[in-house]
Amino acid sequence: MIIARYAIGSETHYGQQISPSQWRRLSGVPFEGVVPTDHIDNHSDVRLMCPVERPRIFGFNYAAHAQETGHALPTRAATFMKPDSAAIGPGEPIVYPAEGQRVDFECELAVIIGKGGRRIAPADVDQHIFGFTCANDVSERPIQFAEMAAGCLLIGKGFDSFCPLGPVIATGLNHRNLAIATRLNGQVRQSSNTSDLVFDVTHLVSYISQAITLRPGDVIITGTPQGIGPMLPGDVVEVEIEGIGVLQNPVVSEAQWLAR
Repeated sequence: MIIARYAIGSETHYGQQISPSQWRRLSGVPFEGVVPTDHIDNHSDVRLMCPVERPRIFGFNYAAHAQETGHALPTRAATFMKPDSAAIGPGEPIVYPAEGQRVDFECELAVIIGKGGRRIAPADVDQHIFGFTCANDVSERPIQFAEMAAGCLLIGKGFDSFCPLGPVIATGLNHRNLAIATRLNGQVRQSSNTSDLVFDVTHLVSYISQAITLRPGDVIITGTPQGIGPMLPGDVVEVEIEGIGVLQNPVVSEAQWLAR
């Protein structure tokens, strides 16, 4: 099942894809239950949006990425959070901040929580997952590394627009074996599979829930594979994940963004 959050004029709705050109509008937010209506929207009339409005975002890492950045494989999941203001949707610009020295792309599988809960057992995790979408865990490296040296991590990954999500939510995927890639200006820069995760989706969801009550609509970004690299204003970055689609975002300078 493919679910999207989209705008038609000034209205925002969720819809279930019934054909490449049509969406069946849903009643309310679908994370705890998909309730279809009789209203059909044409794809040509909709603008796809960030799949979750103002999500809590939790993050992690991949094996090959740990190796390419010179870090040992972790024995415990290293976590961070992004503010909800970092979340943007397909087609929206990634804003290259005025402080930016090196701003990197990071393709990631994002897990959307459906049924909330705390202390979720690994065997029960799939019952709490609504679906999956593409994520770009944008990171300003010099700030990130300085923060990590000080024992924290917020600003380097937390600038506004630093977590594009979309274009849709796909349900029922085998999250243990999905091809994932990044293209920068059409050139492949990352190409991997979710089987390379240091900690798999089941572990990550269960791990977070031991301390934090997960809520419907929470987003868990599961880490990036090797091949990270910098973006510059004027670039276009695409994240593609098997079974979900392509998340595309342009990069603009903060000065361009403010002058719009």
